[in-house]
Amino acid sequence: MSYQEMINGGIKRLRVSKKLTQEQFAEKINMSVQGYRNLEHNKYQATAETVDKVCDVFNISPVELLLPEPEKDIAKIIELINNKLCTCNLDKLIRINNMIDLM
Repeated sequence: MSYQEMINGGIKRLRVSKKLTQEQFAEKINMSVQGYRNLEHNKYQATAETVDKVCDVFNISPVELLLPEPEKDIAKIIELINNKLCTCNLDKLIRINNMIDLM
């Protein structure tokens, strides 16, 4: 899956979680309904401006659009984290541990 598909999927997931129709969502981000539909069907690439609008309107960071849906994809999330941690050197692992402790 490409980053663009992940972003578009994240935008759709956000819309569905907010219980908004495509029309309502498109209006909130000042986009045409047809343009938004094309985005959800991966016929249109979300521009940086579109991603910024979505993030501003819903008070999220762009990285949140790339994350899998936690309730449905917990195994995928754990696998992604484990793969990332396996590539870290000791210094990075210590910094990650310290950041987690701060949370």
